[in-house]
Amino acid sequence: MDQEVEIISSATRKEKIKNFIINKKNTIIAVAVFILLIIFSFLFYQEHEKGHREWLANKYNATIIEFEAGDKSKILSSMKEIIEDKDKTYSPLAFYYLLDNDLITSKEEINKFFDILINELGLDSETKNLTIFKKGLFNSEFASENELLNILNPIIKSESIWKPHALYLMAEYYFAKKQKQKSKEFLEQLVNLEDISTKIKLEAQKRLLSDFSE
Repeated sequence: MDQEVEIISSATRKEKIKNFIINKKNTIIAVAVFILLIIFSFLFYQEHEKGHREWLANKYNATIIEFEAGDKSKILSSMKEIIEDKDKTYSPLAFYYLLDNDLITSKEEINKFFDILINELGLDSETKNLTIFKKGLFNSEFASENELLNILNPIIKSESIWKPHALYLMAEYYFAKKQKQKSKEFLEQLVNLEDISTKIKLEAQKRLLSDFSE
């Protein structure tokens, strides 16, 4: 008797599943098509990105070859286009190539490109912090106190591995401005940090002893 009941229950379940599939056939097909579209779109996007990055790589390398061979006509426009393409690898390479070779001199344009790298590339946190530090280092020669602090504060207020470097840069900035008390405060913040490079900590300690001891 129990076996018959189980057979009937099993047949009933199968009938319910069959009826459900028949009644929801259009919905099931629509969901399946939607999932397939998502998969194909993702694969197409990946292939497109791969092809685009190969194009960027070729453009970057070709531009450098032309420039080093003496054709300087395209270097600026080509590298700026690569920067503004906002690729994690080739945009920084293009920017630093222009910067290292003194091919851009406008402070406003250089800071604009720094901001693209910092805010629009989706860099990992420490690469982003390194870029912020480099922007601070570039601006330290001419920026006001508030401008430089605004640039470096995201690092100074963090636990980044670049925090000691940012503190040391501010100490050097104030020392050059003959604001020794502020310089001392940043050096003291640095030496009180834990788990930092021994080299930069020793350098800060030496500065405190040589320049601020009474």
